[in-house]
Amino acid sequence: MSDNDTASLNQASREAWEQIAPWWDDHIGAEGNAAHRLMIAPAVERLLNLQSGEYVLDCACGNGQFSRRLAQLGARVTAFDFSAAFLERARAHTADPGPSNRINYHHCDATDEAQLLAFGVGRFSAVVCLSALMDMPAIEPLFRALRQLLQPGGRFVFSITHPCFNSADGLLRVLTEEDRDGKMVETHAVQISRYLTPSTHQGIGIVGQPAPHYYFHRPLHVLFKAAFDAGFVMDGLEEPETFQREGRGTFSWTNFPEIPPFLVVRLR
Repeated sequence: MSDNDTASLNQASREAWEQIAPWWDDHIGAEGNAAHRLMIAPAVERLLNLQSGEYVLDCACGNGQFSRRLAQLGARVTAFDFSAAFLERARAHTADPGPSNRINYHHCDATDEAQLLAFGVGRFSAVVCLSALMDMPAIEPLFRALRQLLQPGGRFVFSITHPCFNSADGLLRVLTEEDRDGKMVETHAVQISRYLTPSTHQGIGIVGQPAPHYYFHRPLHVLFKAAFDAGFVMDGLEEPETFQREGRGTFSWTNFPEIPPFLVVRLR
């Protein structure tokens, strides 16, 4: 992808998020949705192993939900997003006195290496990025910058939709019915028709959102090449199990207990 293509897609992505950010915030609330609370955040916290007083950078912070959680755990948080609409909501949620006062929000683009380095080389003990790398047209600038922003031995923990099982480009969720020894048995499964080739598509993260946004599918070898080329090594990985919840739709991820929809990784 050329620099011009990346810049054009990044601008289109920003415009989409500016449109849907208020709706997302209204829908998921200050504490985040169930998938975030029950699957993603606990895995990130385990791999992060945060120590009170550490300086942490929250990349693509959205409405600031995890930034506030980090502050509650004792971190001193610098958070950024490229959506002004999301930052407005984040600051509003963080207005109350208390641990949230340890958060500084900034308007910054994760694809702009120079903007990122302005946060301070060697300043952070840890960096997090929850459910956002797959929304970025380029991740190499972020990985290169984080390698410099982190202190020696610092860690970078991120979550993404699982590129093997939860990439909407080429994914079908299916329900089959089988007569198994005289008993009708239903099985939920995923059907994957495309994986190896990186691709760009528009989709929805939450049913009902007012407009689609961009997704950038990267197979694992492409994702981790960006990390390894920047000097990171991987030393932690989780594939959180789906939570059980009654009354969900036929194709809700809660009906796919053996298929992890998210991947959580720790790099150093």
